[in-house]
Amino acid sequence: MQWITIFQKELVENVRNVKWVWVPLVMILIASLDPISNYYLPQIIDAVGGMPEGTEIKLPEFKPADIIMMSLSQISSIGVLVIALMSMGTIAGERKSGVSELILVKPVSYANYITAKWASVLLLALIATGLGILASWYYVNILFGELSFDMLLKIIVFYGLWIILVVSLSIFYNTLVKIPGLVAFLTIATILLMKAVTTVFAHLLEWSPNNISRYIHEMIVFGNIPSELTGTSIITAAMVIILLVASIFIFKTKEMAD
Repeated sequence: MQWITIFQKELVENVRNVKWVWVPLVMILIASLDPISNYYLPQIIDAVGGMPEGTEIKLPEFKPADIIMMSLSQISSIGVLVIALMSMGTIAGERKSGVSELILVKPVSYANYITAKWASVLLLALIATGLGILASWYYVNILFGELSFDMLLKIIVFYGLWIILVVSLSIFYNTLVKIPGLVAFLTIATILLMKAVTTVFAHLLEWSPNNISRYIHEMIVFGNIPSELTGTSIITAAMVIILLVASIFIFKTKEMAD
């Protein structure tokens, strides 16, 4: 009951802050942008005055897999930024204002407090991301060719693991610092650092969470789940668990010290 009460409180708070409106809308917009813009690019060029006489531009023939990956790339950049911004004050804001102290004066479990907030942010992030991918899939099927619904579900499941990791990182930094803006900065900086390390040590870090999108592309092209994607998913899930446990420990230690 304690966990459910905190979880419901967070859901109501997100509704009041209109996060259940603007976060899904932003995700749908950024995921739909590439399918629509790439298909109508010739018309867009003509509408803005065309090209100089004699100029020839040969646009590549995009396949459904290429376009859906463009959408995932947009979510991995702009979408992740949106998630970091909308979750940066989940715990840090309450710690800074003293609200968390008032809540924890009651016999509230630190684990319940952290995991309920994590679950509320995660629910919003996953639904918003799922709607964005669904919108992209819809336009891909209309404009570029068929991509099966079964493949759509696999994309959402595996890419969802990456979103879960991003949310877990944000919650971890929420317990570490009290400044929401710093939480967002540290979350994005960590993701960029992970990407850089994965690029430099690609031969050693084949199962890095940053490779999920690449393996999803292979899954779409070849039609089966690569073993690398399975391994990467296991590592990502393990990192999520470690981050959650660390978040609870750090939060408990800091609150007891205060």
